[in-house]
Amino acid sequence: MITKATLQDIPALNILINSAYRGETSKKGWTTEAHLLEGKRTTEEELTEMIQDPKNTFLKYTENDQIIGSVLLVEKEHQLYLGMLTVSPELQNSGIGKKLLAEGEKHAKTLGLSSIIMTVVSVRAELIAWYKRHGYVDTGAREAFPSSDIHINVSDKPLEFIYLEKCV
Repeated sequence: MITKATLQDIPALNILINSAYRGETSKKGWTTEAHLLEGKRTTEEELTEMIQDPKNTFLKYTENDQIIGSVLLVEKEHQLYLGMLTVSPELQNSGIGKKLLAEGEKHAKTLGLSSIIMTVVSVRAELIAWYKRHGYVDTGAREAFPSSDIHINVSDKPLEFIYLEKCV
């Protein structure tokens, strides 16, 4: 079931998102960034700010009272920004990500927004290909990957974000 996340969901969301993107547990899934980045993907403080922002909708995918997927949707002028699409590493490739993506598209239409935009780390070819199979196109826009105490680059390749977009 896909519903809106609440402040009570933050501890579970934090564990899920960090386990899917970074560290050893993320290597069980195909969307890991562990070979590129060390550190945490997010924090409880960051998630609290996101959930409290009225422009944001944080959705959770729950099964048997356990959060196994999530996605952040941010209302921007005429677009919806989609970020932090997450599925538990053990359950990736089971259609949950596709359902969350579809829910994001439905949300954009509900808000009357014309497209969805997202950023993906440029060297994530398999992930970019997955989004392209779901109708997203490379806009050509690029943005430097932020360096911080949280996102520690361990790749020998320079990282940048590419922008993908889909009209809805």
